[in-house]
Amino acid sequence: MAARGPEGFPRRVRLTDPKRYQEVFKSGKRVRHASVGIIAAPNGLTYARLGLAVSRKVSRRAVMRNTIKRRIREFFRHQQGRLPALDFVVIAYPDAATAASGEFAATLLRLLQKISPLCASS
Repeated sequence: MAARGPEGFPRRVRLTDPKRYQEVFKSGKRVRHASVGIIAAPNGLTYARLGLAVSRKVSRRAVMRNTIKRRIREFFRHQQGRLPALDFVVIAYPDAATAASGEFAATLLRLLQKISPLCASS
């Protein structure tokens, strides 16, 4: 396995605790598109963290669900330095399975630009 280097996706930038997921779902701000939605809440840290929710309703095929998760992680990995200190949970919807890669990334970027000011104002 190749080393990821400084641009990897280390454990500290991932949401791993189910309690934190629940907190974000309960108190976070939400934005949505047909293929993906984002819920974000302040995390009290100096960096952003990412959680994923890609259910079997999105695609029955694990390969497709894993591809969607990989796309989201790659997008966040590239945006990591520009993101505010929030916990983000990205929820994929069935349209994500058929979205083109570039279109999917553009949608994520638009949603991030919408949700960041919402969280900053609260």
